[in-house]
Amino acid sequence: MNTRTRHVKVVGVPFALAALCGASFWCVAILSATHAKAIEMKAGTAKAIITPDKPMPLVCGSGNLSDGVIHDIFARVLVLNDGTNRLVITTYDINSLDVATPILRKRCRDELGIDAPYLLLIGTHNHQAPLGRLPENFPHQRWLAERIFALIKEAIANEQGPVQVFFGWGYGYFLKSSGNAPTDYEIQLLKVMRGNQAVAMLFNQPTHLVRTSGSKIGVGHPGRAVDEVERKIPGVLAMYGDGCGGNQGQIMPEGISDRLEAATQRGREVAEIAVKISEGPMQEVTGRISSKMESIPLPLAPPLSYEEARQLAKDKDIPLDIGFVCKKHRDSNWIRSLLKHHEEKIPFPTKTTDLVLTDYGFLAHRAVTSPELDEPREFVCRPEEVIAARIGPMPLVAVQGEVCAPIGMRIKDAFRTQRPIMVFGYMGEHNLYIPTRELVRLDAYQSRVIRGQYGSPCGWAPEVEDEMVNGVVRLVRSVLDEEPGK
Repeated sequence: MNTRTRHVKVVGVPFALAALCGASFWCVAILSATHAKAIEMKAGTAKAIITPDKPMPLVCGSGNLSDGVIHDIFARVLVLNDGTNRLVITTYDINSLDVATPILRKRCRDELGIDAPYLLLIGTHNHQAPLGRLPENFPHQRWLAERIFALIKEAIANEQGPVQVFFGWGYGYFLKSSGNAPTDYEIQLLKVMRGNQAVAMLFNQPTHLVRTSGSKIGVGHPGRAVDEVERKIPGVLAMYGDGCGGNQGQIMPEGISDRLEAATQRGREVAEIAVKISEGPMQEVTGRISSKMESIPLPLAPPLSYEEARQLAKDKDIPLDIGFVCKKHRDSNWIRSLLKHHEEKIPFPTKTTDLVLTDYGFLAHRAVTSPELDEPREFVCRPEEVIAARIGPMPLVAVQGEVCAPIGMRIKDAFRTQRPIMVFGYMGEHNLYIPTRELVRLDAYQSRVIRGQYGSPCGWAPEVEDEMVNGVVRLVRSVLDEEPGK
């Protein structure tokens, strides 16, 4: 066995399981290592502060203006170039980019030749940053598009090679889940090496972050983790993107009530795990890049009748003449939408692909979207877009929505016995919760958001979990079936 194949390890997999699936795993691993010799990958990085220079409403949804800055927020870019294709991975300390997303997709395609499937825009789901769907924050979103586009060009200009890419994982046992679901404790890490120097480390965790304030701009525990990784490994660009943890959150450290102290400790612990992964045995995934993007049709439940909707509005004293709202009365958006559909004979959606998301974050039927609600855009926001990229043997999946952990776990489990796989949530625009069957049955918060916050006249069908998993798995397999680089 040559020196390159000795890098290929079954990281985190019990020996018995490795033996059980060994033939297929080792075949893939050796082929990928052999194929890696045939190309020379390059990588470039860039980062910049994206903190607004004036008070803005934060993502907490209260509408209150920020009253200070605890920690600057950042955007970071990693570009991987296999000589044929570039994969651009951008992370940012923002909930979601929203208005900035279509601007970046168009400019990257038109000016840099980078199509939308090769542009991964991944948020940290930060609740201490300006809320993109509020009109007051649209100017900051447009500025973000310009700033991140400049960073992408800077990262491309900084490309150097050769680099090698490695993948590994570990666990952080300080999360909790809701919805009668198992907890996903996994922390995944992608490491880019140029010789003996770590160029970039991209890691994730399936969880909501620990906030340090409800009124001040900051980064939460992921930003603290990134700071600590960069302190421990000089010269590396540390990047955090959230995993699929829509129903998961952090367990507050025992004995700590101060949120800033709690976020700092959790960030330090995540960083320690990330560094430990990077220093342990990792699987090399250097290789050709390919990618696809698709909107997965997810099923919706049948609507209430007109009579039921009118009675519900009466019983709950719901205001019917205020349209869609972001703050007060937003939980009844769906009743107003439901009555509008009945009264104006608008077709009821049966799946999410019947709908588009407006810039203001409301779902509207594709046939009747009001142009005055949106800025002109070529790339319309679909409720559930997925990018499935491939780096050598490894799929890297980024899902637009706030996907609940059991769905992310099922996607990973569909591939992990044969190859590594890395999965992110919060890609691109608007974080629509994607719930499990059990969360739909319970009518839990993650299931209700599509009706309240987003104004869909119909809720989720119980099959949403299976359809999401099956759709993503199908897309990943279609990318893996292609010859790398095509």
